[in-house]
Amino acid sequence: MTDSLFPTESAPTLPLLPLRNSVLFPASVVPVNVGRPRSVRLIEEVVGDGADRPLIGVVGQRRPEVEDPTFEELHHLGTVARILKVIRLSSGNYSVVLQGVSRMRVLEETSRHPCLRARIERIREAPTSDVEIEALAAHLREAARQLTAVLPNQPRDASAILDNVREAGALADLVASNLPVGNDAKQLILETLDVRDRIRKVLELVGRQSEVYRVKKEISTMVEEEMSRSQREYLLRQQLRTIKRELGEPEDDEDELEALREKVASLDLPTEAERAARKQLSRMRTMSSASSEYHVARTYVEWLTDLPWTKTTLDRLDVAEVRRVLDEDHHGLDQAKRRITEYIAVRKLRHDVRGPILCFAGPPGVGKTSLARSIARATGRQFVRVSLGGVQDEAEIRGHRRTYVGALPGRIISALKKAGSRNPVMLLDEIDKLGSDTRGDPASALLEVLDPEQNDTFADHYIEVPFDLSNVMFIATGNQKDTIPGPLLDRMEVIDVPGYTSEEKEAIARSFLIPRQLEEHGLSPERLDFEDAAITRLIEEYTREAGVRRLEQQVASVCRDVTVRLAGGEDVYVKASPAYVEKVLGPPRYLREELERRPQSGVTAGLAWTPAGGDVLYVEARRMPGKGQIHLTGQMGDVMKESVATAFSYVRTRAEDLGLPEDFLTKIDVHVHLPQGSVPKDGPSAGVTVFAALASMLTRLKVRPDVAMTGELTLRGNVLRVGGIKEKVLAAHRAGMKRILLPKMNEPDLDEVADEVRQALDIQFVTKASEVLPLVLEDLPQA
Repeated sequence: MTDSLFPTESAPTLPLLPLRNSVLFPASVVPVNVGRPRSVRLIEEVVGDGADRPLIGVVGQRRPEVEDPTFEELHHLGTVARILKVIRLSSGNYSVVLQGVSRMRVLEETSRHPCLRARIERIREAPTSDVEIEALAAHLREAARQLTAVLPNQPRDASAILDNVREAGALADLVASNLPVGNDAKQLILETLDVRDRIRKVLELVGRQSEVYRVKKEISTMVEEEMSRSQREYLLRQQLRTIKRELGEPEDDEDELEALREKVASLDLPTEAERAARKQLSRMRTMSSASSEYHVARTYVEWLTDLPWTKTTLDRLDVAEVRRVLDEDHHGLDQAKRRITEYIAVRKLRHDVRGPILCFAGPPGVGKTSLARSIARATGRQFVRVSLGGVQDEAEIRGHRRTYVGALPGRIISALKKAGSRNPVMLLDEIDKLGSDTRGDPASALLEVLDPEQNDTFADHYIEVPFDLSNVMFIATGNQKDTIPGPLLDRMEVIDVPGYTSEEKEAIARSFLIPRQLEEHGLSPERLDFEDAAITRLIEEYTREAGVRRLEQQVASVCRDVTVRLAGGEDVYVKASPAYVEKVLGPPRYLREELERRPQSGVTAGLAWTPAGGDVLYVEARRMPGKGQIHLTGQMGDVMKESVATAFSYVRTRAEDLGLPEDFLTKIDVHVHLPQGSVPKDGPSAGVTVFAALASMLTRLKVRPDVAMTGELTLRGNVLRVGGIKEKVLAAHRAGMKRILLPKMNEPDLDEVADEVRQALDIQFVTKASEVLPLVLEDLPQA
């Protein structure tokens, strides 16, 4: 059968009209504005031939931005269209009404001038009587009818038009041509030749558009309800304002704005801060006081006016008075007191000096925070504390931007508002416990705060006005220096606060802790008096710490016992003796093991550093029948395991000097154990201790129980420098040791140890492992 459109040609040639913003479907009638030169020539040539309702090919462009497309930039499947009407416009362009006739496929290019021409193949679509296709068509007709009901600007007879189209393929084309979807989606429908697939794709588009318009309608309804409520509130407030004006009563909103305006004018704000405040006040005048934007602007202005832009406290620069206050509040801590005194002296001679950034590093309970409070009291400055432990969000330091709901300034600006002055003593507590995650790195944000070269223009994200932090005296605290980020540590002056001796703890308890607890529990010294022996027992048998926090808790327990008895009606006057302490607190928590031990082989006392201060760490070594294997227990880390292996290898190389046979390992196994197996242990400083334990065990010579040691051991027998000497020496002194062995390289570190501690200990310095055994073993004569 011959196509009635092309009665003589199976593959006719047609001029092609490119469309860049639309897709023409068969049976659709659309107006098109023609303005590009090549397209204008096409219309003029076709109309000039005098044919009635001539035919052209309509194809879509792959890229709409191309002004003069070639064949390669056109889709190969388009539509044969009939020109129904041509209207010439005043600009020289044409408005052309096109009617889609059928799909076509572009076979080959035939001409480019004066317009695009190509040989095309018409794609016929045979009528279908498939049951599934009819069911899909019915489903599509109903879905399109429901979508038409919610789409804007649809013709009234849209439903009737859908009912009049009987062919399934034509129905899919009709619905697709009227969907508000992109050209790519429509082109995909045009290129889908299988009717069944085409209907399914159109159904999917209809379903998606129905969901989109359903959600849009819900949102629109919510917005209209909110607007209606806001308009109602606005009208009611306007009426209330009119009523108050008629009654002569003040208007709250205007009074509030006027109060803020007067506050801004009365304060000596920096130019940028004043400009920002006045800008927000101007915006507030045009807002409803019930709107969220009004409250955000008011809160921002209040922050600007509450910050101490120019308020300062007068520094007390009397060096003697500062030293008196520090001594009054704290016992010991001479290094920290000396550094603070030096700062005050420099500040007295030169007023423009920038505040130092001190970092007190030491175990818990040694007085780092209270020392910062004393510095503030001594210098006459305000004190404010910023806790940094566990902070992981950069916004905690720099603040949140005001675009976020519930935004607030960072902790630094908040602390300055709390202090009420621009030169407080600001304590950055637990700086070694800063974290970081996907929300930023707070340690990096602190660099701007602590760097004297840039903290005079610190910009909080919420305030957005530079604030001068150069007059703030920053003091940081931390338990470990190793976990403080390097760039931060580089900007701070670290002062170690390692811990207290037993004598210092007794003095602190007598002068500070007991009076404070008596006052807090409503007791007088007459009601409860601690004997010196009782304080000593509290320190030695109920606490084991570098600081005094646990000691104060035990003192509080004794005070509570007396308070309960008083509240019960007893007339109590207690002289707290060691026996009374044991009665209240129960059996001692800690026993001085080394004094109860008898000299024995294979057990040595080492000295270890922990975040809570120094500690005594015992090493036990035992031999048993076996085949030369070594067993290690006590939750040792990799570095400590290497120290044990090094010590064992050194013992084997010195077997002859120790009086051991060459094959001493062939019939025995060796077990090295560190007690308190639940506590992880690591580090190189146990090398000397392990060597002494192994040598004692193998030679069966007993070790003095009152000797402790520390030092890294090499395969050549050298004893190397280790860290934490002050903490370790204090731990040995607390444990009742009489002699300690230290690496010779650590001799300068003893300058930090108090004289009374050094005098109470026999401190021996060693450089070689061969010097250790004569100082440790009982039955081995000293060299």
